[in-house]
Amino acid sequence: MVALSAPPPPPTTIQGGTVSTLHPDILQNHILTLLDGPTLTAIACASSELHALSADDKLWQNICTSAWPSINDPTVRSIISTFPSGHRSFFSDSYPLLHHNHHSSSFSTASTECFVSAVDIYYKNVPIFSIVETTETLSDWFKSSPFRVDLLEPKEFVQTWIQHQLSEKELSVNQLEENITLSWILIDPKGRRAMNLSSERPVLVQRHWLTGEVVVKFSTIMAGDGGEREFVECGVTVCCGEKEGGEVEVREVSMVMNDMEGRNLTGKDGLEILQEALERGERRKGKGGNEGKRRYEEFVERKKERKERMRKFEKVLDRVCIATGIAFLVSFWTFILFR
Repeated sequence: MVALSAPPPPPTTIQGGTVSTLHPDILQNHILTLLDGPTLTAIACASSELHALSADDKLWQNICTSAWPSINDPTVRSIISTFPSGHRSFFSDSYPLLHHNHHSSSFSTASTECFVSAVDIYYKNVPIFSIVETTETLSDWFKSSPFRVDLLEPKEFVQTWIQHQLSEKELSVNQLEENITLSWILIDPKGRRAMNLSSERPVLVQRHWLTGEVVVKFSTIMAGDGGEREFVECGVTVCCGEKEGGEVEVREVSMVMNDMEGRNLTGKDGLEILQEALERGERRKGKGGNEGKRRYEEFVERKKERKERMRKFEKVLDRVCIATGIAFLVSFWTFILFR
């Protein structure tokens, strides 16, 4: 979580005076309300007075709801109220990118009864899609089935105000790649923790060869428990299509988890890794919005290297099997002929 306290430096000066010369109401209602989350966090470290003023939950509530409209949902508001420092704790958990590279040989058994997804999609930083989805995790069906969360029903489309570029006959891949961003906040009500599973910006955008829809992929890479699950990918897919008239629709928003072989994790395995990331994952702000894409490309490269190692190993194994077979055959006929 973002540290909000530190040994206070000398009093902050404002035009020759100190911050204490300003009335607290002016600071809290007319200055601090204009700041975004990272700036308010930095200001809180400047002095004990600013630290106390910046701890007001209403300030953080306004910041959180401005960044993520989906958390206005009553279910999410109720959960956030149980966090140690309310909206400030929620922001500290959810704003930075998740960075979880700590490998564990054994994960604790998942104990949460459900998790809540608060999802927002933006186009040019303006929200175009917001939804909250609760996923039950105790059933045998969830534990044994492939881990997957679908936010829209089949044939359920959400219309947006986006218009495709007039110079393009179809919805432009570049248009979405440059302008669309996503936040997928996963909340554990029981553990009172949250994390953002999005890479913020797309890691891959391409047109579906059959439907013509533009498929936008976001990804977070997390440490697994070794072997083919040395690292796992939590991938979010957003499919966008075009209506007659040029309006863009959101037609699919889903999340899956895959290992380094590209296989889907089960609900049980996926939930254990997510809970480990919730508890032990670091929260880091990406550099220029490209950190998520860089880590995704590293993951793809690791998959290629692993596949190449497996190919070489299987090739050597085939040669050993052939040599063993030949040696056995020669020994057998030698025994038959010269006994």
